[in-house]
Amino acid sequence: MAYQKIRVLALLIVCTLFLTLALYGQKPTALKLWYDKPANAKVWEQALPVGNGRLGAMVYGIPEREMLQLNEETIWGGGPYRNDNKKGAEALPVVQQLIFDGNTHEADELVNASFFTKTHGMPFQTAGSLVLNFPGHAHYQHYYRELDLDRAIAKISYTVDGIRYTREIISSFADDVIIMHLASSKKGGLTFEAEYSNSSKHTVFRNGNSLVLEGRGSDHEGVDGKIVYQTHTSVKSRDGKIEVANDKLKVSGATSATLYISIGTNFIDYKSIGADQAAKASVKLGTARKKGFEKALSQHVALYAKQFGRFKLDLGSRGGVKDESTVERIKNFKTTQDPALITLLTQFGRYLLICSSQPGGRPATLQGIWNNAMQPAWDSKYTININTEMNYWPAEVTNLSETHQPLFQMIKDLGESGQETAKALYGSEGWVAHHNTDIWRITSPIDFAAAGMWPMGGIWLAQHLWEHYLYTGNTEFLRQVYPIMKGASDFLLTTLIPHPKHEDKEWMVLSPSISPEHGPMSAGVTMDNQLVFDMLTRTALANEILGEDTVYRDNLQEMVKRIPPMHIGKYTQLQEWLEDLDDPKNEHRHVSHLYGLYPGNQISPYTTPELFEASRNSLTYRGDMATGWSIGWKVNLWARLLDGNHAYKIVNNMLTIADRENRDGRTYPNMFTAHPPFQIDGNFGLTAGVAEMLLQSHDGAVHLLPAMPDVWHTGFVSGIKARGGFEIEMNWVDGEAEGIKVLSSIGGNLRLRSYVPLSGKGLKEATGENPNVLLNPIAAVKALISPEASLKGNKLRRIYEYDLPTIRGKTYNFSVKKR
Repeated sequence: MAYQKIRVLALLIVCTLFLTLALYGQKPTALKLWYDKPANAKVWEQALPVGNGRLGAMVYGIPEREMLQLNEETIWGGGPYRNDNKKGAEALPVVQQLIFDGNTHEADELVNASFFTKTHGMPFQTAGSLVLNFPGHAHYQHYYRELDLDRAIAKISYTVDGIRYTREIISSFADDVIIMHLASSKKGGLTFEAEYSNSSKHTVFRNGNSLVLEGRGSDHEGVDGKIVYQTHTSVKSRDGKIEVANDKLKVSGATSATLYISIGTNFIDYKSIGADQAAKASVKLGTARKKGFEKALSQHVALYAKQFGRFKLDLGSRGGVKDESTVERIKNFKTTQDPALITLLTQFGRYLLICSSQPGGRPATLQGIWNNAMQPAWDSKYTININTEMNYWPAEVTNLSETHQPLFQMIKDLGESGQETAKALYGSEGWVAHHNTDIWRITSPIDFAAAGMWPMGGIWLAQHLWEHYLYTGNTEFLRQVYPIMKGASDFLLTTLIPHPKHEDKEWMVLSPSISPEHGPMSAGVTMDNQLVFDMLTRTALANEILGEDTVYRDNLQEMVKRIPPMHIGKYTQLQEWLEDLDDPKNEHRHVSHLYGLYPGNQISPYTTPELFEASRNSLTYRGDMATGWSIGWKVNLWARLLDGNHAYKIVNNMLTIADRENRDGRTYPNMFTAHPPFQIDGNFGLTAGVAEMLLQSHDGAVHLLPAMPDVWHTGFVSGIKARGGFEIEMNWVDGEAEGIKVLSSIGGNLRLRSYVPLSGKGLKEATGENPNVLLNPIAAVKALISPEASLKGNKLRRIYEYDLPTIRGKTYNFSVKKR
């Protein structure tokens, strides 16, 4: 009898537990950020982001005063403008001679006077906030909020006086509006007021059943603000009363209500404005209102999941660690080493890319699509000396190729805008862009010489066109973008000049330039040489693939032979400059000279071992701690160095909480990464870095688990992409791959590289060069190694390489060969 009572009591406890979870919160899943407290109204980095590529919102989840901070991708300061200084071309030869003579200070002053103007880029700006006031909700219980990455929905729930209130918020991929569904567990228990908060010049008025705000982008640095936008907010409810006044919207006595927010601007393209902002907003709002919330949610999730669901990742479980809120998991990571938290952060990066970059729209900015200021840090624009490029490092490898399209459009725009800059500043053909741009596609330098006199931003961006081709094999795409690649190469062919101190070698260099944000003014900077090599050789390859002009191809290849090779300096480091100027005690955040290691492919442990080892030394000298984006880069660099444990050490540096108590933290409570302040490139760099630890395809083969840290004992990944159009699914145990599936989307030779022997039907030992041009890297080898390179003894694990001719659309299975 006593035993039966115990069983009944246990059953009641279990039932009560499940009822409590159902009423007062949801069991967190692996891909949810969740919290047991609302965001602090004054701490934006605690709010949760939703977005659909065009519209973004930060959701605070405050019971008594909800805030939805809003963004639309084309709300920027200023209007169409240019920032070319016509004095540049005349001053250019004088500046170049000063640099060759070693008078870098004078060169710096002349560059500032002749290449720069008073405009330094326009800011990306907030659309303000929609604020919802809930009377009597200040005293609440059983609070829970989450961001569900699988479904791209933010949820909040809490109780007041025994009534359960819920909020669900999406930035709809189906309807292109922000939708918020509010519900009360008591019939008629929902009452609130909605009003706008906005720092721009604006007016608020009623238009039918909508509350409308019309605002403007601000004037900036002498450029008049030309962007005009309207935010339309409307609500539907089956019961209760809805009132729309001239300054607020009120709902009373409802059981549930659905709020719709639509934003339209007058932006047309980087050269023109004049669209009807009111019509843009009202048409989308009217269409969305015709659907019930459940249907709208279902359609939104279906479209979003087509992208997010392609890539699956499991780095292991937490092994008995109690369920903790996301902020507690970040705080405790040093102790728990929770692999599921790394999985969450990796997938969060993919979520952010999907939500801030969609076909037909603008690329992700320095903060993606989320920004709560009129004058954000660095204007939240496009810093193209690494940050914008880093935003798109995860795009191809984590199966989000279409998110790359907005960047391609921006590169096309810059290819047009940059032609005038190339002529005005350099007297050159082709096109050029420096280290920064904005929605108006400026291409001349900004800020000051030591940061902005770097004419390689467009050259770096153009590498993304080639990378997309390598992953997809899409020849039609290559044909479309070839003129852009050719224009970038034309600029180099007409701008490179002989270095007078190396006449015997006939080296051609770019001058003036800098190693990004890390002076001095120089000629023949290592990163420039690496980028020039990539631009010219890849354009030549594209020319050959497309059957274009052979004379032009020969010109490109002849110039490549005259690019200075990389050099190893006195500290056995890869030199950052043509001269041996590196300081091994300098821990500068930029490691630009390692572009050839990642994201480039000029440095390899198998073909350039001396440069490979020198790159390791350079990275070691720079240290493991840095700004958030630099940490993201270093994860990738250590992965390319095939050192999974060191890459994992850098991941540890990223997963430190950034709050008022820890100014050196690199991850905010909402998992945004910190420079500080917030820069989204750190998130994207981390995501790409984890993928690079699991799979590499830049060095002639598809390398399985190239940089696996010891702590990731068992795991699984699917939907990860390799160059050559291969999609891989694999699981591993004790760091070694077991079951492996490879989908060949376009056919061609598959060369597999592994640390363990593999078996599979048709698999043969690899010999010679890989015949698959999409996997065969540009042969740098001797042309890239300086004659004095002398480092030897690079210790590498034994590798096994296999070839298999594949057929388009067919899946191939492999396993570890028994030893």
